[in-house]
This record gives sequence, C-alpha cells and structure tokens, in this order.
Amino acid sequence: MRRALLVIDIQDSFKYDPARWATRNNPAFEENVTELIRTFREASLPIIFVLHNDSDPGFRVGDPEVRLMDFLDRRESDPLIVKNTRNAFTSTDLQQRLDALGVRHVVVSGISTEQCCETTTRVAADLGYDVDFVTEATATFPIGSLSTDAIVERTEVVLNKRFARIMKVSDVKEGLLVSAT
Repeated sequence: MRRALLVIDIQDSFKYDPARWATRNNPAFEENVTELIRTFREASLPIIFVLHNDSDPGFRVGDPEVRLMDFLDRRESDPLIVKNTRNAFTSTDLQQRLDALGVRHVVVSGISTEQCCETTTRVAADLGYDVDFVTEATATFPIGSLSTDAIVERTEVVLNKRFARIMKVSDVKEGLLVSAT
C-alpha cells in the first residue's frame, strides 16, 4: 500500500507569539520531522506540505509568517497546499492528489497535535485511508489548564485503534523497510 507523508502547518505563524512558541512541547520535534522527511525521500515516497490560513494574526492570507519553517526540506517537486479549515482535506484537493498518486496510507506530522493533525487524521480515516499518527513528529501548546502532556495523552487515546496507529519515527522507518522488501 503506497504511503505519503503529510507535513501539516509547520509554519512560522506559530512563532508569531514568541512566548507561546516557547511553551510548546517536544524539543525533538524538528529532528523527528526531519528524519521522517529524509526517510520518505530515501524511499521515493510522496511528501505533501500543508499551510494553514485563518483570521488570526500570523495566519492571515498575505501575513509574512505564512511560510514553511526554515528547517523543512521542501523541494520544488513536493506539493504545497494551503487550507483554511482545521483538516487538510475539506478546503483543498488533498484527497484527489493522494488518489492520483495511488496513496491509501498517510503518515501525519505537524502542528498542532490535537487540532489540525488530529482533525486531518480523523477525516483521513473516515475517507478510508490507513493512518499512522507520529506523535513525536507533532507539537502542541498548553490550552487553558491543560498541559501539553495531557493534550498529547488525550489525543493518542482517542485516535489509537479507532482512527490511526500511534507510531514513533522508528516504527515508520521500520514499516517502510518491511514494505520495500
């Protein structure tokens, strides 16, 4: 089953408020996302980058922060789609792109764990895709009294075995090696 990596909303918009950015979880986020991208490149599998627009400062159409973070290795051949919904399907042609590529299995990474990544995962599962949710390649921020640990735990519990498999980067790499043989 052909796979694609979704790199969701890893954009400078999240750095608009430096104090909020400093509260994010997962200090290995950049390293883990980079490793997933490298792994998919080595396997010659598609990588689709997604940006988010909405009315919040830093996310508005034309805001200079609406661009991929510098650490990402996006190439000209990698699609870049822009969405204005929490999931990456409803306001884009993502499903058509995946179908045209013969993809039936997506691997989810990005920001925020419990918002756009989780929502994309739920919609992908409802559309019939197999989904791997790589929590260690997502990032989030505290919400009210909820810590990032509580948010991540909740997200994993509600997604696991219902909408996705909760995976580590090493699991994804191993799965790609097994499927290549």
